[in-house]
Amino acid sequence: MTSHEWKTHNSDGGNRVVVTKNLPGDRWLRILTWADCRVEICTSTDALSVAEIKAAIGKRCDAVIGQLTEDWGDALFAALKAAGGRAYGNYAVGYNNVDVAAATRRGIAVGNTPGVLTETTAEMALALTFAAARRTGESERFLRAGKYRGWLPTLFLGKLLYGRTVGIVGAGRIGAAYGRMMVEGHKMHLKYYDLYPNPDLEACIKDYAGFLKARGETPVSCTRSDTLEDLLKTADCVSLHTVLDQSSHHLINAERLSLMKTDAVLINTSRGPIIDEAALVAHCRAHPDFRAGLDVFEDEPALKPGLNELENVVLVPHIGSATSWTREGMAILAAANVAGILMGFPVWQQTDITPFLKEDPPRAAPSIINAPDLNLTG
Repeated sequence: MTSHEWKTHNSDGGNRVVVTKNLPGDRWLRILTWADCRVEICTSTDALSVAEIKAAIGKRCDAVIGQLTEDWGDALFAALKAAGGRAYGNYAVGYNNVDVAAATRRGIAVGNTPGVLTETTAEMALALTFAAARRTGESERFLRAGKYRGWLPTLFLGKLLYGRTVGIVGAGRIGAAYGRMMVEGHKMHLKYYDLYPNPDLEACIKDYAGFLKARGETPVSCTRSDTLEDLLKTADCVSLHTVLDQSSHHLINAERLSLMKTDAVLINTSRGPIIDEAALVAHCRAHPDFRAGLDVFEDEPALKPGLNELENVVLVPHIGSATSWTREGMAILAAANVAGILMGFPVWQQTDITPFLKEDPPRAAPSIINAPDLNLTG
């Protein structure tokens, strides 16, 4: 990294905070300035290596706001602790790139940004679902290439999802929001697979089914599948919303892909390694009516060989949370986490983090993953 790829805000601040990517909006900067922070921001769009981040931390650093593209393991947390660091903010709700145990051993608080990505990411999953099912990518490329010669009865026939069955793997905030969008918007029956029941989701679908029945329409249903295999066999489209850990790595592999309907739709807006991408390439080649929509990739930003050649796969570059409101909200939460720890504020104990998006936010750190282990919950 060269000196011109870094810019500094509030150079007289008493706390030094390194931010590894420029973040949208300016409120996050005002939060850190209010917390007496000198903020040093990397303006390069390249993902930083561990060595580059260690160099940026230097000999004195109170906190870092980093990215999901960075490997925040033992080496970086050791460097941050040696520099006097007390907090790390991950600019994401997921934190599979973070060794939380390594941070905890060194007394470093780790923050994330939940609560502002839910509807935005669910909308992207919805967009990918219908882009794949209705073959919009294929047809647009066909049109732009000058191949369109007029309407035909058989031109780009897609899959109608209205009234079919949607399956979600992982019924947390985003998965449940996506499920409701598909059920309430398109009268689909919902199956979900999760280690834990989601009674609120089931109650919402039950109430909606009652509404439809009262209007003389066919009611919808919501059921929790006992096994992932059952869901894959019966769903017309499947959307992945599970966390990435050892148990979910390559959760969707060649064997499980073979269980799905040959014209099913598979969507991933969660984490790339949940799908065995090489197996997906082979499956899509063998089953041209099978569709997939991917926002995340196993070796991101690289694609497995052959993936970008497939007409039956819709690909977008990890933009699931890419709305201005969401990305600015993430920046606010990341800054509030760091500012809260540096100012000695308590950790927020409520699930609703929207008060932090207002002009007079609570004096608290909104979301610290390892708060209980660091005794920060009191």
